[in-house]
Amino acid sequence: MTISVLHLKDTLCHVVVDGVMTIDTEMQLQNNLLSTLAKYPEVEVDLAGVSEIDASALQLLMRNKIIATARGKSLRVIRPSPAVLAFLEQADLEGFFCDVAESHT
Repeated sequence: MTISVLHLKDTLCHVVVDGVMTIDTEMQLQNNLLSTLAKYPEVEVDLAGVSEIDASALQLLMRNKIIATARGKSLRVIRPSPAVLAFLEQADLEGFFCDVAESHT
């Protein structure tokens, strides 16, 4: 998995994730998301390049979205790959990431 952090403006950061998002890469993403959320009020996580995702990676995204909301910040999942979208649909969690449906259409 590769992670690119793009600082779009003072209030917005775009995190691009490519490759496999599984339990094996969870800590790398967790560290990046926590440090990004500490600096920016809005974080977009672009998952267009994700080829595989598992339950632990999905839980990590959910946990960080909850953390962001509790801190008065925003974490949005955008541009889900077909693998991510299928996993979200299978888990019936598209509603939790309502921005996913908006960015996929």
